[in-house]
Amino acid sequence: MGWLERVAGLRQWTRSGTRAPHKPLLLLYALGRFQGDAEGGLRYSAVEEDLQRLLVEYGPPNRTTPAYPFHHLVSDGVWEVRTVSGPGSPGNGARELRETGATGRLAPDLRAALRREPQLLGNIARLLLDLHFPPSLHSELCEAVGLELEPAEPQQLSTARRQRDPRMRELVLTAYEYRCAFCGYDGRIGAVPVGLEAAHVRWWAFGGPDDIENGLCLCSLHHKLFDKGVLGVGDDQRILVSQRFVGHSPSAREQVIALAGRPLVGPQPGARSVAAAHRDWHAREVFHGAPRPATTT
Repeated sequence: MGWLERVAGLRQWTRSGTRAPHKPLLLLYALGRFQGDAEGGLRYSAVEEDLQRLLVEYGPPNRTTPAYPFHHLVSDGVWEVRTVSGPGSPGNGARELRETGATGRLAPDLRAALRREPQLLGNIARLLLDLHFPPSLHSELCEAVGLELEPAEPQQLSTARRQRDPRMRELVLTAYEYRCAFCGYDGRIGAVPVGLEAAHVRWWAFGGPDDIENGLCLCSLHHKLFDKGVLGVGDDQRILVSQRFVGHSPSAREQVIALAGRPLVGPQPGARSVAAAHRDWHAREVFHGAPRPATTT
C-alpha cells in the first residue's frame, strides 16, 4: 500500500457524516513541522496547546482533546510515539502523555519516503485537505500548521477522490440570481460576477452532493464565515449567527451580527431550497454553539 492510500484510509470514528478531523489535523501539523525540521520530534507537552487550538478552530463544535489522535494515529502506520521509558504510547490520556514525556513524530518509513520523494509531502497534505476540509479553508489551514505547498501534480492526487461536478457553480449562482444568499451582494466586472461563490452546505469532503439542494450562492466573506461555523441556516430558511462570534466594529455588526434571523435571499421561484438533511448536517457538524436571537431594526 502506497503512502497516499494509507493516508486516505486513516481510521476515524464515523457515524452519519460526523466529522472527526483529529488525526488529519495532527498529521498536517506534523508535516508542517517536518518541513521546517525533518529530524525534530513533537513533545506532547510542548505542542498540546497548538493542537488544541487547531481542534477548536477547525474541528467539530463539540469539545475534544488532542491526546486522542496523538495516541491513536500510531495504529495507522504513519506515526510513532516514544516516552522517556522507550518506544510506545502510554495511552490516550493527556496527563499520561505529559508526565511520561511522550514525543511523537512521523513513522521512520514515512520520513524516509518524504526525503526520497520531495513532492510526496505536498501530495499527502493536499489529499488530507481535500478529504476533510472545504476549499475555502485550505490556504489558512496550511498557514496555521506552517505548511508551504508547491503546485499540485494532478496525476498523483487521484487516490480516494471522486470527481466534482463543474456545473454546480453555475447552477447555484443562477438559482440565487447571482446574489449572496446572506447579504444580497451582486458585484460584477462587466458581465462577470466577482466575489460570488457556490458554497456546499454539507461539505463535499463528507459526501455533500454537487447540486442546488446542497448549495448556497455566497459572497467570499460569508462563504468563509459559513464554513467556519459563524453562520448557518435554520429550519425556517433564516440565517443563524453564532453567539460565539464577537465583533465590535460597525462592519462586524452590519455584515455579520445584523444578519441573525434574516430570511435567505433566494432562491428564485421554482429553484429548490437547501434540503433539511444538509442544513441539519451543517448545524450539527460545523455551526458553533447556539444562535443569536434575531436582531431588531
